Amino acid sequence: MSTEGRERKVVLIPEGLDQERLDAALARLLGLSRSAVVGLIEAGEVTAHGKPLAKSERVASNQYIEILMPAPKVAPSLQPTPIEGLSVIYDDQDVIVIDKPAGIAAHPSPGWQGATVIGAIIAAGYSVSTTGAAERQGVVHRLDVGTTGLMVVAKNENSYSNLKQQFRDRTVHKIYHALVQGHMDPSEGTIDAPIDRHPREDYRFAVVADGKESITHYTALEYFPAVSLLEIELETGRTHQIRVHFSALRHPLVGDVTYGADHTISDRLEIRRPWLHAHKLSFLHPANGQEVSFQTPYPADLTRSLQILSDTPQG
Repeated sequence: MSTEGRERKVVLIPEGLDQERLDAALARLLGLSRSAVVGLIEAGEVTAHGKPLAKSERVASNQYIEILMPAPKVAPSLQPTPIEGLSVIYDDQDVIVIDKPAGIAAHPSPGWQGATVIGAIIAAGYSVSTTGAAERQGVVHRLDVGTTGLMVVAKNENSYSNLKQQFRDRTVHKIYHALVQGHMDPSEGTIDAPIDRHPREDYRFAVVADGKESITHYTALEYFPAVSLLEIELETGRTHQIRVHFSALRHPLVGDVTYGADHTISDRLEIRRPWLHAHKLSFLHPANGQEVSFQTPYPADLTRSLQILSDTPQG
């Protein structure tokens, strides 16, 4: 692979990634996809003390690792792509907070051909931070394609670094509302169960003994026939965390057929995606350290399903 136009970067492994697999640790530190990191490792472009490393090696805190970074490029999906239904909740010179509609990815990724939040923001004339991988410009956290609600995007390098650190420090407050199958008992609690990729199905995640620490707090807001409306606060932010945790408790999200939902319930409630909405978001503004908080209502499809439930005779 040509080295022209490529940066040689040295990273220090933080304590929070001690004993993490090399490919997973670098994906998190560099903002690259795991497959991109594996490609660099297999090409011998990830070294320690001049020795190429293997993707399954465990990293150690305070270890220095050298990487020959891929040449910068702009992913095709980052071209301006106007999106109907994407609302700007807040905007200043440092951050932009949006209300993401369903069916849109946070950023381009392998296999995704649809619209993205970043492409929509660029199309609307907003600037975003160029820190991190080209396909993830400005993205400090993500929502699944099927999840609606609040996302904050960094508009410059300072806000990007600041917000990323807040998410690492778990000081950002993320409140979701979800509709799950069955009645949660107890009505409030904490799910502390490690998550990693499913051992046999790479497109899914699962609770596994040697997974990453994953903590979810929940409170039941209302019980309907056969389902519960929950308020959920994430202490950690693993991929598919809410979906995986409630599926593991045999209370999958309504509409989430990937994680075991009953399609007859979602059909009755006219839901074509997991019933999950990022309802509230609070963080310290990167420019002045003052807390800012935002809230957004349910979109039409989630509201309609609740109306169907309210109209259903009880007992």
